Amino acid sequence: MENVTDRTSNPFGMRPSCESRCSEGTEAVFGYGDANADFHVIGDHPGVHGGGETGVPFTGSRAGEAVQRALFETGFLDERYADEPAIEDCFLSYLHMCCPPAGREPTPGEYADMERFFDAELRAIAAHVLLPVGERALEQVLANYTAQVRRIEVDMEALHATEIRGSGFLVVPIREPVDWEEGDGQRLIDSLAAIRGSDYRRTADLSRFLGSDELYFVR
Repeated sequence: MENVTDRTSNPFGMRPSCESRCSEGTEAVFGYGDANADFHVIGDHPGVHGGGETGVPFTGSRAGEAVQRALFETGFLDERYADEPAIEDCFLSYLHMCCPPAGREPTPGEYADMERFFDAELRAIAAHVLLPVGERALEQVLANYTAQVRRIEVDMEALHATEIRGSGFLVVPIREPVDWEEGDGQRLIDSLAAIRGSDYRRTADLSRFLGSDELYFVR
């Protein structure tokens, strides 16, 4: 399936009810990138991973600089770092796209309220590779998009840049960038480069049901 949209920011028109604006010009930090992407980077919220001023995930923060560098080095971005990056085959979004008031952490109820927006966008993008950044994002992905939640101990240092096979997804955890030690950035770059050079797509061939020679693959 291919999405037909030329919108880079908020391509599916999500409209959450945010308690407060991120900044004067930013209502929320909506999903951003290629709506037909095979790779989906999943962050926490704007207070952790940035974007409150720009409206773009993984900008205006140390975490954003680290993630964007890895994406640039592996060919997803045209620039090493930008507030509105030109991006191909990759989508960026947060579990909680709203900025909590007074700079506090979202409450469990607020995360739960945003989950339907995140889930709808993730399923609309239908990427093959999910890249959760940080422990909260990984736990959300493991619980909802794999059958591995009770089989894997969430140790971000050990799991960073490794591959976890999910139910229809390949999951590549990313350690919280502010906690990276020497070599963590390169490990992520090497892992992404190797995956891009492999047959990572997980599809089913339903051509036999068409009664013709046409190929028909679905996620």
